[in-house]
Amino acid sequence: MAAPWALLALLALASAQESLLNICMDATHHKSSPGPEGLLYGQCVLWKDNACCTANTSEEAHRDQSYLYNFNWDHCGAMPARCKRHFIQDTCLYECSPNLGPWIVQTDSSWRRERILHVPLCREDCEQWWEDCQDALTCKVNWHKGWNWTTGTNQCPQGAMCQKFKYVFPTAATLCEEIWSHSYRYSPARRGSGRCIQLWFDPALGNPNVEVARFYAARAPRPAPPAPLLLPLALLAAPPALLWG
Repeated sequence: MAAPWALLALLALASAQESLLNICMDATHHKSSPGPEGLLYGQCVLWKDNACCTANTSEEAHRDQSYLYNFNWDHCGAMPARCKRHFIQDTCLYECSPNLGPWIVQTDSSWRRERILHVPLCREDCEQWWEDCQDALTCKVNWHKGWNWTTGTNQCPQGAMCQKFKYVFPTAATLCEEIWSHSYRYSPARRGSGRCIQLWFDPALGNPNVEVARFYAARAPRPAPPAPLLLPLALLAAPPALLWG
């Protein structure tokens, strides 16, 4: 029979792992908890069965300059549609996915209390993103900060020069990892491996990111047991008379 402290530790671990699954981060436009959203728009429809975004948020994710963050994809001229679709999908994943729990961290920001960090993005998703955007133009590496917001929307900072993505982001890994302050990590794992998050998937076959989140949640750092459980094993095995007599 397992010792009581061991059972309690296992229960605490299971509870901590479960808390990383099927959750929404505490950010500007996210719902408090995931659930069905049958009217999700366009590319965000992949998450309609269980989403952290509303239909309105999903529609705004497709606008060139939406009210979500007043962010302008076309800051260096019109972004080609083949490139823009990846940024739309990135926004859909960020706003809608309930499977990012293992990578949610606290952040000190005026517009959100939590963010994602080092989400392992499948290599094909990063590589296709880079391939389709390599000839698009931008003036910055890190799109999270450093913009000129004097007009109410992001503009290139003074002195920044618009260049093709392939010069600003020399590899698919630099694009995925640096553009959003390391929200993503370029993963060598491939789609369908169960070891990386997919931006794109066929919802008719189910959401593969559920399995990925469960895999990483099981490997998350274990919580320390409550203080009373840290009694020396010798004391736990001692007769009651020695402990309380």
